[in-house]
Amino acid sequence: MARSSGKLRRVVNQKLPSYFRAKYQLIATVTFTAFFSLVFMLVSIPFSHNAWFEIGPSQAFAFTATFYIIGLLTVILSKRIMYSTRYMFEMTYWQYVAWNIAEVLVVCLLYTIFSIQGDSLGIIHLDNPSFVEIYLNALVYCFVSLVIPYIIAGMFFTIIDKNKTIRLMNYKSVVSDEPVAPKDEQKITLFDNSGVLKLSVSLSNLYYIESDDNYIIVWYTDSKGELKKYMLRCRLKTVEESFSGSSLVRCHRKYIVNMEKVKVLRKEKDGYELDLENDLIPPIPITKTYSENVLGRFKQA
Repeated sequence: MARSSGKLRRVVNQKLPSYFRAKYQLIATVTFTAFFSLVFMLVSIPFSHNAWFEIGPSQAFAFTATFYIIGLLTVILSKRIMYSTRYMFEMTYWQYVAWNIAEVLVVCLLYTIFSIQGDSLGIIHLDNPSFVEIYLNALVYCFVSLVIPYIIAGMFFTIIDKNKTIRLMNYKSVVSDEPVAPKDEQKITLFDNSGVLKLSVSLSNLYYIESDDNYIIVWYTDSKGELKKYMLRCRLKTVEESFSGSSLVRCHRKYIVNMEKVKVLRKEKDGYELDLENDLIPPIPITKTYSENVLGRFKQA
């Protein structure tokens, strides 16, 4: 039991994958949630004895539409803040869950205020206009209309990310009549969003990976020893997270280098630079943010 609780604590304290706070993910989550909650509201109206939602030309309908729009704007604002602060601090899983629970509690509070105000104005009629009872009823509705679509959206994007993430694959189980050097067993394998294999490069041929907005450029040498590049839609942060602990090290906001290909570490006026084994590749700068991590690799050597 203690072991299970300890494992759970480690999971919830893990850093949240960055794609959960990506713009496209948040927009898609809000869109799906808005559609899901609207459908749920329309379906539940005939069967509900606790909600005052109405459809049709009436004051109650205008009240319903106003609450829905304000509630949706509240969620949009929350997700906007979550997106805007993605570089200010990193979230853990429990912080992400707490953030979304806070959204639910705020929307429930809005529903309660609307209910009491609408009853006092005669727009709607409540059998028991108790703040606590209304709020508890609102929690049930918000759980279905907000929490469930949040969970579905999170699971969906997790699966999508697994399919498109660059993966480090080991071929120790491959049957061969020739011995394989340990470092040659590792390959960088690139998949597109549909899970289609696009490029597989041995680490011994990979030099560095460069960021270009929402794309990455992989620089490597082919079988003839010629320097080539391959572009793929992916974020450098995804690469950094995928290859934690390997010879690929982040040295700059735009670069990840293969430390096995570094020939010279040089201290310049503006900071450190890396010279790779291929003369066609210009020096790769090291920023202060990543200098300790890169220099630590040389101390271990």
